[in-house]
Amino acid sequence: MKRSIDPRRHSRRVVDGETRAPARAMLRAVGFGDEDFKRPQIGVASTWANLTPCNMHIGELAREACTGIDGGGGKSVLFNTITVSDGISMGTPGMRYSLVSREIIADSIEAVAGAAGFDGFVAIGGCDKNIPGCAMAMARLNRPAVFVYGGTIRPGAQRRDIISVFEAVGAHAAGKLSDAGLLEIERTAIPGPGSCAGMYTANTMASAIEALGLSLPGSSAQEAVGEDKRSDCRRAGEAVVRLVREGLKPREILTRRSFENAITVVIALGGSTNAVLHLLAIAHEAGVRLKLDDFTRIGRRVPVLADLKPSGRYLMSELVAIGGIQPLMKLLLSAGLLHPECLTVTGNTLRENLEKVPMYMSGQEIVRPLSNPLKKDSHLVVLYGNLAPEGAVAKITGKEGARFEGPARVFEGEERASQAILAGRVRAGDVVVIRQEGPRGAPGMPEMLSPTSAIMGTGLGTQVALITDGRFSGGSHGFVVGHVCPEAAVGGPIGLLRSGDRISIDAARREIRVHLPAAELRRRRAAWRPAKPHALTGVLAKYAHLVGSASRGAVTEPIQPRRRNS
Repeated sequence: MKRSIDPRRHSRRVVDGETRAPARAMLRAVGFGDEDFKRPQIGVASTWANLTPCNMHIGELAREACTGIDGGGGKSVLFNTITVSDGISMGTPGMRYSLVSREIIADSIEAVAGAAGFDGFVAIGGCDKNIPGCAMAMARLNRPAVFVYGGTIRPGAQRRDIISVFEAVGAHAAGKLSDAGLLEIERTAIPGPGSCAGMYTANTMASAIEALGLSLPGSSAQEAVGEDKRSDCRRAGEAVVRLVREGLKPREILTRRSFENAITVVIALGGSTNAVLHLLAIAHEAGVRLKLDDFTRIGRRVPVLADLKPSGRYLMSELVAIGGIQPLMKLLLSAGLLHPECLTVTGNTLRENLEKVPMYMSGQEIVRPLSNPLKKDSHLVVLYGNLAPEGAVAKITGKEGARFEGPARVFEGEERASQAILAGRVRAGDVVVIRQEGPRGAPGMPEMLSPTSAIMGTGLGTQVALITDGRFSGGSHGFVVGHVCPEAAVGGPIGLLRSGDRISIDAARREIRVHLPAAELRRRRAAWRPAKPHALTGVLAKYAHLVGSASRGAVTEPIQPRRRNS
């Protein structure tokens, strides 16, 4: 039965009738004409900022989306939200604001769209946290919406990217790279606009959101610069007007099965551990029950197929050149690994979207066939044990081995750990423990890219493990375990460790343990006292007060069921 839809359900309350003349007067000043008040109002949430390559071009893309909206019969209204740069703040106290910005972005889009009475919106994100932040706002508001990815950066000289620079710092510290060599890499790694070049968090989350059905087919695998991306924005603007008229809202798209599709695609791509954190948070906003153990369940049957950096050989732009992720999704669908009936923002099902997609050309080596995977099951391994009763997330590609055991080298915070690694005080066989970096303890759960890159750059990548209650950049690789829960700040076992304690990590058994008697752990817990908070005022203090466990997505509101029909 055809639905009776009011395409101006929300804007009507803001601009219709004699009493709303003051609102119309204000809007006339920003460009509204008489006919515009009869059209559905469509917001365009731009994350433009001239503080990071990931977002420096999004202002232009937002204007293209406005063109599509206006041409499609809507009235576009452009507004901005924030972004921060992980790549710039990494390894400094500024990184505490990174995950916090995800919540600010979602909150700000909700605030503007709710106050303005938008009937729908387009959200354009280009960096690690504004991508999931936009998706969280879409799920929370549940108004017709389309997400557009800002696109990937082109590679620098000699196929370099930002991870090349981080690892060059470690090589320089180890005496393997000269001052001139470091400077040359710094100058050539980032050639222009776009998100970091490998299957790091931005490209991972863009791919996950396309698999969820929230962006148009192909949006996640385009370069930031070029007509393909500009056209994607215009088509997204046209699409959201159509969605408003049809009444198709995000929570009809965001089902449990669509989240399973997203997890499957992330695994096949060898994506970032941050996908676990962000998909849990988006699911929470959508009222979908998703748990850490769902990643294990799905991961048992889904292989890693894409040979992409940081663990693999290729960059996102090279995947774009052979067709992006659509042929990969068609391959997964043909093997029964994706749910075909899931709706998308095209108004069609996933199966319908993929029906005419051509497969990859023969001879390409970026995406393996199902008969010859890079790894037969998931690289995202959820671990439990006396060190992580609520879970931890490891990134085990197979190149690191499946088991590591060694003495703990405990550091209170990332900066101390990085200094020790670069100074040569971490030895082969050590398990580096970085704590007080969780959502509440840091606060903000910073990424440990600096210490993991230092380990790689100094040549210890296969000889040292690292565990933390913080998280990892999508560019981190090696034997790394993050999201250890409960975190140290709330008395989790990671906060009870001492240097020299024996730690074992077993990916095959999905276990992480400290080899201490239970009585000793109880004794240490009884003597434990919380560390002094890093922030007593401002946004970090608010975040620390509200944030929940990383094992549930580190969201800043109570974990409780949401109504699916709102």
